[in-house]
Amino acid sequence: MIELLVATAVLLLVMGIVMSALRQSMQQQQTIWNRTEMHSGVRGATELMQQEVGQAGRVAAPQAITLQAATPNPPPTNCDPAHPDTSASGLLPVTSTLGLWATGGAAPASYAVITTLDGDNNEETPLWQVVTNPDGVTGSISACFSKFHAAGTRLQVLGTFGNGIIPPAPGVLNPPVPGFAGVTNGSTASVLKMFGDINGDGNMVYVEYTCDTNAGKLYRTSVPFTSGTKPLLTNSLVLLNNIKANPGVPPTPCFTYQVTSPIIVQGQPLSFVLDVAITLTVETQQIDPITKQKQTETKALLNVSPRNVFNAWELAGAGYTDRIQSTPATVSALLGMIPS
Repeated sequence: MIELLVATAVLLLVMGIVMSALRQSMQQQQTIWNRTEMHSGVRGATELMQQEVGQAGRVAAPQAITLQAATPNPPPTNCDPAHPDTSASGLLPVTSTLGLWATGGAAPASYAVITTLDGDNNEETPLWQVVTNPDGVTGSISACFSKFHAAGTRLQVLGTFGNGIIPPAPGVLNPPVPGFAGVTNGSTASVLKMFGDINGDGNMVYVEYTCDTNAGKLYRTSVPFTSGTKPLLTNSLVLLNNIKANPGVPPTPCFTYQVTSPIIVQGQPLSFVLDVAITLTVETQQIDPITKQKQTETKALLNVSPRNVFNAWELAGAGYTDRIQSTPATVSALLGMIPS
């Protein structure tokens, strides 16, 4: 009997040690799983943001654009590309108006600079008017053509948007940049705004990243650049649902911007965002079984460069501004639009 009791005690002791080790192993596995999930989420979000910032400012049209009628012949001799309202061409039919924009008036607020691809007659000129047919694709354009272009001439929108990453509003930057030409309703410390052919599929879109540390969520909104509405920030737009305020007093902003002093581009001062710094602090979804607290991690991308905007800045600095496209009026409207 004594031997049986001793054997039972030893067995219980061994089983206790094994169970304790198993429990510790399970806790460690839970800790590793929590951190893996946290790393995976923030890594995926920052990689997407890095890719899209790099694409911002890219100009594209999803379909080939071809003149379906010849331009005036002989071309008008008094057409001023900066003010083509006097003698711009009449409306000329084209195969597609997708990716084109224009705001008519004595001084257009925004317009696409198009390039004609017809050899010796090649020229660049801003569109004065764009009219889209009910089919949503075909339509007509009016521009200040100084050369003759036959029906069938291919048109292309080349260059890049100088404000592909929307600069902050005036007075937001700290420290300030001398002469900084900010944008009303521009990017902020918690909202990153950009537009262009972000997805590389020929369709230009407007994208917003909203870092809401109070709700603990990072939202991504994407709409066509011609959209007249902006969606509400709902769970369907959540990219990360476990963000926290960044370290620091006051907390480090989610987004900071390196901007340039203004350069005159087509008569207007333009400041370029050359780098975006992204800082996100995330926490695990589950409480750590060992520390009894949620684990946190801060990930910082300090030099995310929008390459298309950088190229525009280099061209502007060298005086080559013809292909620096102006911000479409629809994008300017989206900047201050209340989601609905």
